[in-house]
Amino acid sequence: MTFSVLNTARRGAVFVVTLASPPVNALSRALIKDLHAAMDMVEADKTIRVLHVRSEQKAFCAGADLAEMRENLANPDLVDAQIAFVRDLQNVLKRIETLPLATIAEVGGAAMGGGLELALACDFRIAANEAKLALPEVNLGLIPGAGGTQRLTRLCGPAIAKRLILGAEILDGESAAGMGIVHWSAPRAELADKAATLADRIATLPRAAVAASKSCIEASLDPSRDGYEEELTATRNLLLHEPETRHRVEAFLSK
Repeated sequence: MTFSVLNTARRGAVFVVTLASPPVNALSRALIKDLHAAMDMVEADKTIRVLHVRSEQKAFCAGADLAEMRENLANPDLVDAQIAFVRDLQNVLKRIETLPLATIAEVGGAAMGGGLELALACDFRIAANEAKLALPEVNLGLIPGAGGTQRLTRLCGPAIAKRLILGAEILDGESAAGMGIVHWSAPRAELADKAATLADRIATLPRAAVAASKSCIEASLDPSRDGYEEELTATRNLLLHEPETRHRVEAFLSK
């Protein structure tokens, strides 16, 4: 498959998506289209165990494509076009978030607005100490409308979410790690190796068990779901229907 503003590669069971829209990987219609196409590939290939999202630019993703935003907001009659764009961004980020496998965002540089929302849709985030992360939309009289208000609040609680969103605060990677917005930070020169090592390690784990664990964790956030019952159902299904689970359990018990 040919992409216009990103590249894809396989490294064993890791599927690497590299944003490639210089200079700052702005969130354009083309990038969202490419992300949807990449998700089609990931969803269709059951041998993929990890999705690793990164950038070949200094920035990870610096937010909205300003030229397209100007076009959408050229007159009040075009506001619906901007809403449709944000809805499509919400949809592709939801696809990333709900993949039945582990997802990693390697944030080497600026992750602003929709760029941070992209990272927040991933299970793991590792950022360069020097990276800049923010949801600064209130500076424009707007909100982080592609899931930022929801995911950041679920992740860090309303106090941190209000600090970043209402205050339009910009954090470096080290500070973001201290707040739990990213899991780890590292010097930029070490980031790519650390992210690849993390992805490769998780790729050795059984995909079905990772998917079931991820689903049960999500159940804990949904009052309509019985997470305890889902744990029992998942355990039963893994033991009965997943040969890799049986093999690993039997190998462990035979020691």
